[in-house]
Amino acid sequence: MPADLWTQFDAAPLTLTLRVAGVATVLALLFGVALGWVFARTRLPGRGLLEAICMLPLVLPPTVLGYGILVLMGRRSALGGWLREHLDYTVIFNWHGAVIASTLVALPLVLKGASSAFAQVDRNLEAAARTLRQSRWSTFVRVTLPLAWPGILAGTLLAFARAMGEFGASLMVAGSIPGQTQTASMAIYDAVQAGRDDLALMLALVVSAVSVAILVLSNRFLQRAAP
Repeated sequence: MPADLWTQFDAAPLTLTLRVAGVATVLALLFGVALGWVFARTRLPGRGLLEAICMLPLVLPPTVLGYGILVLMGRRSALGGWLREHLDYTVIFNWHGAVIASTLVALPLVLKGASSAFAQVDRNLEAAARTLRQSRWSTFVRVTLPLAWPGILAGTLLAFARAMGEFGASLMVAGSIPGQTQTASMAIYDAVQAGRDDLALMLALVVSAVSVAILVLSNRFLQRAAP
């Protein structure tokens, strides 16, 4: 590895990766907790099918996911065309497109963690809170959510790590524009293609170190959530 590599190192892909993963994780957390509650506590008709659809990004090839986003939000789609015509906005070749792709792949991890965590909460404690004239919302915020939080947080950390590593769908939707849409995974790919193995190695080591730290934290919270 050349001694002057650090002077040539561009932190923009790592910064963008953290931004994309952070926004995607927040979105996945909001939707994942809501859906996790529905799947754990209600008998919604077609719940099994809806849950399977939400879990699809875990098993679908990234190209299928990216193609689906292009069909729904591309410039030739109804939604994409409306956004471009009325708001002069498009997710294509925009880092927001990477956020959408990362949110979809991160959502199943939060959803599964939240659903399992809510299912393990002792309902007797919730019933006791209601006898103290607590509303359903107050019971959820003061009793259910704190008890389920370790499991939810573990899933959220895994979702953040997964969002950091998103590549295929993001590449199809956002492209790999240096300084604009190029995340760390795309920068590694481009560095390898350009024969810059030293730069690829450095980026891979940094991303791996962050991912290992996240997995260690996630395992600790999973141990806390275990009955």
